[in-house]
Amino acid sequence: MVLSVKVITPDQTVWDDQVEEIILPSTTGQLGILSGHAPLLTALEVGVLRVRPGKEWKTIALMGGFAEVEDNEIKILVNGAELGDNIDQDAARSEYEQAQTRLQTVENGDDRQEKIQAENSMKKARARFQASGGTV
Repeated sequence: MVLSVKVITPDQTVWDDQVEEIILPSTTGQLGILSGHAPLLTALEVGVLRVRPGKEWKTIALMGGFAEVEDNEIKILVNGAELGDNIDQDAARSEYEQAQTRLQTVENGDDRQEKIQAENSMKKARARFQASGGTV
């Protein structure tokens, strides 16, 4: 049996296909789903979604949201998503390095809001870089 997976952002459907296996970046850690999985609703962290439609794994950078698993259908509602194949790895690496530098700069400061923004930027940049095939 296969899983039907939909990844939906506010303005588009990023993925709508059948897969053999999926790994979700849940807020409690990586969550693997195979056909016949029990019903589940989980919050998703900013991270990399991995799907296996055949023998090869595909990656999608997710910007946080929710996933619902029921009757071999997985609906993923996220704030933003980007297929790993569509991400320029060199640009993603540069963004990741800039985000790291910014986070290191603000960590010693007193502005809590700036720290939170830098951490969020870092998570997003890391997810995009990893989805493009880069390793952290």
